Amino acid sequence: MTYRQIKWLILLLPAFSVGLWEYVRHTVLEPYLSMTIGNYVSGALVFIVTLYFLNKLFSLLEKTQSELQREREEKAVLEEREKVAKELHDGIAQSLFFLSVKLNKLGNKHNLLEEEMFSNLKQTLQHVHEDTRQAIQSLRQPEECAPKLWTENMDVFLNELERDHQVTIHREWNLTEHDLGPKDKIELFACVKEALVNVIKHAETNEAWVNASRNDKGWICSVSDNGKGLCGNEHNGGYGLKIVKDRAASMGWSFELFKKPTGTKLVIQKGGIF
Repeated sequence: MTYRQIKWLILLLPAFSVGLWEYVRHTVLEPYLSMTIGNYVSGALVFIVTLYFLNKLFSLLEKTQSELQREREEKAVLEEREKVAKELHDGIAQSLFFLSVKLNKLGNKHNLLEEEMFSNLKQTLQHVHEDTRQAIQSLRQPEECAPKLWTENMDVFLNELERDHQVTIHREWNLTEHDLGPKDKIELFACVKEALVNVIKHAETNEAWVNASRNDKGWICSVSDNGKGLCGNEHNGGYGLKIVKDRAASMGWSFELFKKPTGTKLVIQKGGIF
């Protein structure tokens, strides 16, 4: 049933019910019902129709509005993803390509192609370029074409980190697909990714913990390690922590970094403050 049909039924059903009752009352039941009893029955009929039928129609209307809102959010997320992908392609990706060309010319000019430092620099630049291209492709992949659920994609990413960096990531993820909106999923995934990459780069440990659960006002997510930790601010953890802090602020989430005796704990919370 469409949104327009539901609205018309809400408007017409009470009037139609009362009109039908009055017709039956005056054509069939008039000899048997007094005016007073008939008025009481009319009121009771309107109450029953309102309580039963209109309640169901309003539930359908709310469901339809919720679906429309979700479609608007998903469309906004897709548009934002395409915008970011275009900016990456037109900016960083092209700059990396031209930088690679200039680097090759510099190596040929000064006979640096066999130098180990030059080779490592080229390899690093190539990896950055490949990561950027992969990010562009992922951003441009429509959500409905994704082969896995969001929680499954999170597990795939964590498994890849464990395999590629020889790190064990203990996870206790109690958020479901329905606990997060489309934009929440993208931003939280990015925050967890940045936090774990930061652990791998700076914490000097082979273990990390990722926890997420619902609370009374929303949800809370943490990434912690048992390494040397950070000194309690984003500057000592590199630019990655600043990115996480800015992403959390843009979504209205709380962000806090706790220094433990052994390690650091980064906490993001939606709903409430620390």
